[in-house]
Amino acid sequence: MREPRTKQTEPTFLRARPAPTHSSPLVRYSRVMRVRDWEDIVSDVVESNADPEGWRALAGDRASGVGEDFYLGHPSQGVYHLKTYAKNPFEVRGVGARVARKVDDGLAEFLPDGDTGRFAVQRPVEDEDEAEERASKLEQVVQAHADVPTTAEDFFDDVMDAVESPAFGPMEYDPYGRPSALDDLREEFADAEELLDAELDDLVEEDDVGRGFQ
Repeated sequence: MREPRTKQTEPTFLRARPAPTHSSPLVRYSRVMRVRDWEDIVSDVVESNADPEGWRALAGDRASGVGEDFYLGHPSQGVYHLKTYAKNPFEVRGVGARVARKVDDGLAEFLPDGDTGRFAVQRPVEDEDEAEERASKLEQVVQAHADVPTTAEDFFDDVMDAVESPAFGPMEYDPYGRPSALDDLREEFADAEELLDAELDDLVEEDDVGRGFQ
């Protein structure tokens, strides 16, 4: 029997950078997938045009070594696996890959759905007019929820709609360990796990993270 899922009270946000004008220098190929910079993976999620509410996330400490594992899944987009670590308090580095092209029943059971924490990807505004439009929508949402009974989940979803988040939904996250589902996915994608671990360990060694923040 699987352990109960870890409750998360605060939503987690990923900030999407502007779309790159050139390919990231970190691109590795295996016979089954392409390993890329973690921010390129987030950009793919932002630009996927998938139903924003359809995403699910799972995260926690790596099984070994510095950093965290992060899975993002969507029925129409498949499953992405990211491995990241904090090079210093202001910079996150990492790698990622698309490990499945669809979320079938076997994978869906490992991704959260329902009474868990929440996550969202934030997309920067392009200009002042867009910023004002989003602010106006957000004000309307806050007022609407203040006038009627609501739930935290409904409020969060409506706020994400107002700010036009490209991806948000339930997230299971343990900031002090690993949700059991991470180990299930580790076994499911053993080859990808080994390759991504090796790539991240190379980055950690390159940055001398073990010697403290640089």
